[in-house]
Amino acid sequence: VQLQASGGGLVQAGDSLRLSCAASGGSVGTHATAWFRQAPGKEREFVAAISWMGGRTYYQDSAKGRFTVSRDNAKNTVYLQMNMLRPEDTAVYYCVAARNTGTLLSSRGRLTPRSYDYWGQGTLVTVSS
Repeated sequence: VQLQASGGGLVQAGDSLRLSCAASGGSVGTHATAWFRQAPGKEREFVAAISWMGGRTYYQDSAKGRFTVSRDNAKNTVYLQMNMLRPEDTAVYYCVAARNTGTLLSSRGRLTPRSYDYWGQGTLVTVSS
């Protein structure tokens, strides 16, 4: 499965962006999917995740109330709607997928990058103050 993230760009604080992650070469319809990000000089960190049927979502504390993760399995695509963006949201955002749907059931599982089998190439989000 190949993941292609898009939708990043340069925005001002308070603006919104919608990231998309299109899968090819296979279906992510039965995969747990998530978004990670990596800011310059920092470690990769978990942002949000969604179960394979979309019934459960998980967010990093700073994303709660501002970001919404969703998926459209018919389109083989996962989304991350980001509102009220802050300069500290500046990072490369990666979409990821795990064959083991149980990955999301534990915080350790979903927060650990190596829990995920597939990684997209990342899309850069820059938020200016």
